[in-house]
Amino acid sequence: MLQIPAYLCMQTSLVLAAGQTGKVVNLKHGQFLAPENMKHPVRKVESTGNTQIILTERGYTFGYNDLVVDPRSFYHLRALGYPVVFDVTHSIRKYGIPSKEAKGGAREYLPTLARAGVAAGVDGLFIETHPTPDTALCDAASQLCVFDLEEFLKPLLEIHAIVNQYA
Repeated sequence: MLQIPAYLCMQTSLVLAAGQTGKVVNLKHGQFLAPENMKHPVRKVESTGNTQIILTERGYTFGYNDLVVDPRSFYHLRALGYPVVFDVTHSIRKYGIPSKEAKGGAREYLPTLARAGVAAGVDGLFIETHPTPDTALCDAASQLCVFDLEEFLKPLLEIHAIVNQYA
């Protein structure tokens, strides 16, 4: 799988080159784009004959060093016809603050945002984990401790089962 970072999702040559590999292309939603505008990078990958696409939501930036996740984006991304993944750990990053500093993320929001994404029907979650998140070399303030992952996932699996009853 090749991942196109959010900041680069509109870079035509990169997106086309990824599509031409024939591998699954994970297009991360640029925090500067309306979700329906993700049709443009999707169409670029499709133009190469590759329809192995995953769309990953990570929130929008509004100039306050926070990303804000709008659940409507899950609907718009799903309308493009590909699986939708929610990058819950990147959505809690505090931009403008180094990711290794404690204030560089808002880990306390992880359960709430993950539950909201699963309830909205995402196909998967992207969760960065580390045995000791505070010592991680990247995104330390927004990672989940790997030893907490099982308990973190239990309510999400229950919500997923309920959502699937009504899908």
